[in-house]
Amino acid sequence: MNYNAAPDAMARATGQVAPGYMSGFGNSFETEALPGALPIGRNSPQRCAYGLYAEQLSGSPFTAPRGSNERSWLYRIRPSVKHSGRFAKFDAGLWRTAPCTEHEMPIAQLRWDPAPLPGGEVSFLQGVQTMTTAGDAATQAGMAAHVYAITASMVDQHFYNADGEMMFVLQQGRLRFVTEFGIIDAEPAEIVVIPRGVKFRVELPAGPARGYLCENYGGALTLPERGPIGANCLANARDFLTPVAAYEDNDTPTELVVKWGGALWSTMLPHSPIDVVAWHGNYAPYKYDLRTFSPVGAIGFDHPDPSIFTVLTSPSETAGTANIDFVIFPERWMVAENTFRPPWYHMNIMSEFMGLIYGVYDAKPQGFTPGGISLHNCMLPHGPDREAFDHASNGELKPVKLEGTLAFMFETRYAQRVTRHAATSPTLQDDYADCWKGLEKRFDPSVPSPNDR
Repeated sequence: MNYNAAPDAMARATGQVAPGYMSGFGNSFETEALPGALPIGRNSPQRCAYGLYAEQLSGSPFTAPRGSNERSWLYRIRPSVKHSGRFAKFDAGLWRTAPCTEHEMPIAQLRWDPAPLPGGEVSFLQGVQTMTTAGDAATQAGMAAHVYAITASMVDQHFYNADGEMMFVLQQGRLRFVTEFGIIDAEPAEIVVIPRGVKFRVELPAGPARGYLCENYGGALTLPERGPIGANCLANARDFLTPVAAYEDNDTPTELVVKWGGALWSTMLPHSPIDVVAWHGNYAPYKYDLRTFSPVGAIGFDHPDPSIFTVLTSPSETAGTANIDFVIFPERWMVAENTFRPPWYHMNIMSEFMGLIYGVYDAKPQGFTPGGISLHNCMLPHGPDREAFDHASNGELKPVKLEGTLAFMFETRYAQRVTRHAATSPTLQDDYADCWKGLEKRFDPSVPSPNDR
């Protein structure tokens, strides 16, 4: 496929830091693939350059406060009303939307092995497997946690999601996102966020791919407040990359699939919808390399809350209570003295969907493998397994660097309902809870505390 992308000179003028990208989070960008395609001093001129159509894509209500108001102006070959037609129901496969109560299983701490890659040709829409849903998409609250396992590119097919914003967490294999805003190439340990309503297709530039997908029904993901941490560290705005304009002037028929109201709908178009020649605004897809996250932590004693590892958050109407927090556990130094260093045993009002991108997670060295999943729902206890407990309780407390590891968590205020697919999957570990069986009673009132005061 030939793409018409912004020239290098334009990319440099708009702040490009790598071929095809502009740097920053929440910025008001501007980019054009043809010189003069962007109007000067106005958004909707009487006649646009090159015979283009001006169109606004709004990601927030018009009256949202300036800090959360999201919109972009697109200058495209055809308006989006020409990217629509008579829709028919499309097979959603294993994709589910909240509320979803199709399977009732006993409450439990749950863990799954990695989803196997399919044997035949499976593209993105067929490769999505919903594991949990939470909240209600119709009220724009909650989320769904999926895995994707795909072996083929989308060919003559495009997609957009009206139900929610999508965050891809790449675990195995590279993906190319051909969006109406430009092209994003991503690799494992990177995330890609596609806003609600943005058209795109997923291509495989180098073989099969597997990863995780968070569908956010609520407020758009944004950087968390740092509070006493101050202006720096965690995810820095400069490391987020948004694509420069790239378009297709292509009259090959294509299928457009739309997720709306919990269902998938399909229509045929006589042309590609990837036809935005120029755009400006702050509502656009982006990617972020999780390896650039700058962690902070304890340099004295005790284990801080995992919220210090928040990359992005979807806020709710209740301050400090997230619709979704996206948290990672990256490489970092462990130096706390007289401290049990792994995550402590706890029960949490939030519900935690966790995945492992690569390496070993320090609290679960056995049974939790890259591509795997664990689910610890609201007020279900969890924590280190026996092996991790023994190692952390008896090891020498010298500075240790956790290397070659990257785990993440989708944490939400809503209880996560397990889908029928997840509950009946052969990857579900029936013996997960056995990892705590070896935690025997250790209490002895005759032995004082060994800790130094």
